Amino acid sequence: MKTRSYFVFGLVLILLLSGCGKKQIENAVNWPIKDFTATNQQNKQIGLKDLKGKVWVSAFIFTSCADVCPPMTANMVKLQKKLKEENLKDVELVSFSVDPTVDTPEVLTNYAKQFGVEFSNWTLLTGYSQEFIEKFATESFKTIVKKPVEGNQVIHQTYLYLVDQEGNIKKTYSGYKDVPYEEIINDIKTLQ
Repeated sequence: MKTRSYFVFGLVLILLLSGCGKKQIENAVNWPIKDFTATNQQNKQIGLKDLKGKVWVSAFIFTSCADVCPPMTANMVKLQKKLKEENLKDVELVSFSVDPTVDTPEVLTNYAKQFGVEFSNWTLLTGYSQEFIEKFATESFKTIVKKPVEGNQVIHQTYLYLVDQEGNIKKTYSGYKDVPYEEIINDIKTLQ
């Protein structure tokens, strides 16, 4: 009788422990980011290999944006502060310019300073062609970037993208309105 009780107890314990595996991100995607080479705000070359091993949150912006980019950048500054409050290390913020001809490293630096960006874990990227960023956004981020023939307002989405240590996009979030900071922080913790 005791042997049978131990067997049942052991079986129940195994079933309970099997449900205690690594926590997963809810509604996760797994989009691999294609390799890239870009120039950061310090005029240094940065590529996907430089971000390997870090969790990062990315967005598409441009400095002459008349509507969504300023609030998106301000929201990322708020996220940066929350990351610091939560003592989350090895988390990088990455902004890809969708208007690389206008957005030189110096222009990106001046833009970021207006928002109080802390550069220790925030990289602003440019130095590629318009054709590259449009194709890169479509292939890696499953989103549109399109510079119209006339005018200077580039069409792009307002998502924030959570990227894992291997360079795979795991989730997208609103980066413009109703940013789910708590969800982003929890998902980052799950990846770490």
